[in-house]
Amino acid sequence: MRSMMNNARVLVIGAGVSGLTTALCLRQKGFQVTVVAAKFAPSIVSVVAGALWEWPPAVCGFHQDQRSLDRSKQWCMISYEKFFDLAENERTGVFVRPVTFYFRYEVQANPRARHKMEEIRNHVKEFRHDPAWITEHQVNPNIGLRDAYTHLAPMVDTDAYMSWLLKQVQEAGCTVLTQFIDGDLREQERQLKRQFGVEAIVNCSGLGARTLANDDMYPLRGALIRVKNDGSSMPRITEAHTVPHETGDQQDLVFIAPRGKDMLLLGGLTEPNEWSMKINLENYAPIQDMLARCVEFLPILKKARIDPDEPVRVGLRPLRKENVRLELENGTQVIHNYGHGGSGVTFSWGCALEVTALMETLLS
Repeated sequence: MRSMMNNARVLVIGAGVSGLTTALCLRQKGFQVTVVAAKFAPSIVSVVAGALWEWPPAVCGFHQDQRSLDRSKQWCMISYEKFFDLAENERTGVFVRPVTFYFRYEVQANPRARHKMEEIRNHVKEFRHDPAWITEHQVNPNIGLRDAYTHLAPMVDTDAYMSWLLKQVQEAGCTVLTQFIDGDLREQERQLKRQFGVEAIVNCSGLGARTLANDDMYPLRGALIRVKNDGSSMPRITEAHTVPHETGDQQDLVFIAPRGKDMLLLGGLTEPNEWSMKINLENYAPIQDMLARCVEFLPILKKARIDPDEPVRVGLRPLRKENVRLELENGTQVIHNYGHGGSGVTFSWGCALEVTALMETLLS
C-alpha cells in the first residue's frame, strides 16, 4: 500500500486552514501533493478566524443538523488532541488556555444547553461548572448572567499558525502554486488531472465551492476588534470568555479571546449573506455595538487600547445549508472538504485525516 501511495499524485484546491492541513496529512501518508490557490495567508479568511477551539455547535450557532453535528464532534476531538501537541512548540502559534462560557439561565434547566455541557465535560481537560466564575472573572454583575462553566481549549494565533502550516507543507515536499481555478470541477476534472499530472482532486475551496461544486454556499460575515494585550493599558487577559449567540437575529454574542502573547480579540459578528468586507469601527454601527457589548460584559476593557495598525479584521465564513460537505463525489475522483463555517480551525485536523483515509481507499 505504501509504495502505491508514494506514486499517487493529488491536487488540493485551496490554501486555507482546511486545504493546507489536508495537503500535509496526505503528504505524510506518502501522496505526492500539489496545492493550488488564488490566495494565501494573510489574504484568506483563515487568518481572520477567532480560532478558539469549540465543541460544536459553536457559540455563533448555525450548525444544527444532527448528522453533521455527530461527525463534527469526532473531527473536533481529533483536532483537540493535535492542537495540544502543537502547543508544545511555541512557533506554531497554538496556545492552550482556559475558556469560560456564560449563560443567561441555569444550564441544568435548559435541555439543549445541559446536553451540550454533559458532552463537553466528558471530552475536554479541566472542566468545571460553577456560576461563581462570573464574579471571579470580574464580569459585570448587572447584565443578567446566571451560570458558567470553564475548560482548557486550544487558541490559535492564525498569523503565526498559517505561516507555520504553509512552511510545513512546503518542507514536506508539496508543490505550492498560485493559480485561480474556477468552473464546475466535475466538468473539468479530466483537464485538471492532465494539467497537474494527478489522479485525484480534493476541493477545499471554501466559498469558491459555489462554482467549483455548484453548491449553494453563502457567507456568514464576521468581524473582530484587535486590542493590545501587553499589560500596558490594562491587566493582561489570559483566558477566553464567551456568551453564546442565542436570540435569533439579534447580535448578542460576546467573544473575547487572547491571540498569541500580546493581542486580544473582541467579537463577534454573525451576519448571513453579507459579502462586503468594507466595514470598520468608524462606518459600521454593529461593530461599534460589538465593542460596547464586550466592554459592558468585562468592564476592565474600558481601558483597552485598540491596535492602531489593524483595529478590525473582517472575514466571510463559508457556510452551506447542509453544513460541512466531506465526501467523494459519485462518478468522480474528487473529494470535497468545505462548508466549515466558523469552525474551520476546530475541524481542520479531523477533516484532513478523514479525507486522507478516503483518498487511500480511492487510489488503492
